[in-house]
Amino acid sequence: MRGLRWPITITACLWCYAITATAQDIADLPPPVAAALTQAGIPPTSIGLYVQDVDADKPLLAIGAERALNPASAMKLVTTYAGLSLLGPAYTWKTEIYSDAPLRNGVLKGDLIIKGYGDPQLTLEDFWLLLSELRQRGVRKIRGDLVLDRSYFEPATADPARFDNEPARPYNTLPDALLVNFKAVRLEFIPDPGRHALTILTSPPLPQIRVRNHIVLDNEPCGDWAKRLKPTVTDDGANAQLLISGNYSITCEEQEREYSVLDHPHYVHALLTLLWRELGGIFNGGVRDGKVPPTARLLAAHQSRPLAETVRDINKFSNNVMARQLFLTLGASTGEGPPGTVNNAAHVVQQWLMQKGLVFPELTMENGSGLSRTDHISAKSLGTLLLDAFRSPVMSELMASLPIVAVDGTMRKRLLGTGVAGQAHIKTGLLEDARSVAGYLLDGHGHRLVVVFLVNHPNAGDAQSAQDALLEWLYAR
Repeated sequence: MRGLRWPITITACLWCYAITATAQDIADLPPPVAAALTQAGIPPTSIGLYVQDVDADKPLLAIGAERALNPASAMKLVTTYAGLSLLGPAYTWKTEIYSDAPLRNGVLKGDLIIKGYGDPQLTLEDFWLLLSELRQRGVRKIRGDLVLDRSYFEPATADPARFDNEPARPYNTLPDALLVNFKAVRLEFIPDPGRHALTILTSPPLPQIRVRNHIVLDNEPCGDWAKRLKPTVTDDGANAQLLISGNYSITCEEQEREYSVLDHPHYVHALLTLLWRELGGIFNGGVRDGKVPPTARLLAAHQSRPLAETVRDINKFSNNVMARQLFLTLGASTGEGPPGTVNNAAHVVQQWLMQKGLVFPELTMENGSGLSRTDHISAKSLGTLLLDAFRSPVMSELMASLPIVAVDGTMRKRLLGTGVAGQAHIKTGLLEDARSVAGYLLDGHGHRLVVVFLVNHPNAGDAQSAQDALLEWLYAR
């Protein structure tokens, strides 16, 4: 019987330790933060909290700071700091148009080849300007096909529905070396109370995408109107049907929402065909993947905005697609060369951290955006990264990219009218069971603090009040 007592005793001791640790964590938490966590039903064992003055040697607060937690979109801090450091704030992406066919009297007697290098933000307007340059250089009719050189990145094979079964939402768009306009179409919902009707406009108006309006109008409060819509996509690759059902309140004003329904090659083909004809050109060819032949000549090129501006959009608005493009660019341009893959990008980031003397053994990165169930980092590691960034040459670019509390980005509606409004640059993160804030706070005494607060719990969606309470407490302490 004596042998049976050991497991029971060990289990009891571990249980006692868990209670003691939880009690100590609660005691160490600022009272308003502890109260908010209790109200939300989130135990201290589900959080990671790290706060340190940038001029101090030790943290002000460190509670569960070494727990490996999912940071959600706060992982973008790792990707964007690595990008700014390794590529430089002035780094740009290029998109090039080639052909090895003769051009006579405005007729290109062969294929048109477009090569992408992973531009995260090749917008509709940018693509139009690129094609306009091609027209100005004398090309009017393209007799061949459209050939897409997307070899700079490894082709994405993941299912866009894998994360949350919402494959048509643009944030689930897979990365691509030739990503144009985020592969999206914008639907504008225009209610007409007088006719009790709803019109849906599509931009760009691609003939390959047919939108069917099966929405039922009602008189409910507008509220979160988008959640009441039910999109269903059917496609054969080259063409797609987007059926929108559900309910829409007649009291809503005009709204818009974006969807991604075609694959990358057919989207680029559809958009080029539309824009080329608007520019007065003629093109009736198909589309296929290929590579730029050695004999091809450059016909037109587009250069992206610098990385410093791109990073602002990634962090201010938590753009997952752009973050994934940057992540793969790190693998393609600073690793062993193209194609950029998730594995070589993650290796590049790990090597960069090691060279800086930053050892984060718990760090795992699936795609660089934080849109992941498997990403992990501790609050201490993320705080250490932010401290290192503050002392780096790219500090100003990284800090300027973070949302300002109560002013812009994903923090524009939080802590309005409080002392901390306008005094903190904070990256947010939100998944179903993960919520995070991480960044820099200038407190009421002029001290700059690094703040990281990660929560992993089924009630993480209710953690915002605790995180906001921490920022207020730190500002006014």
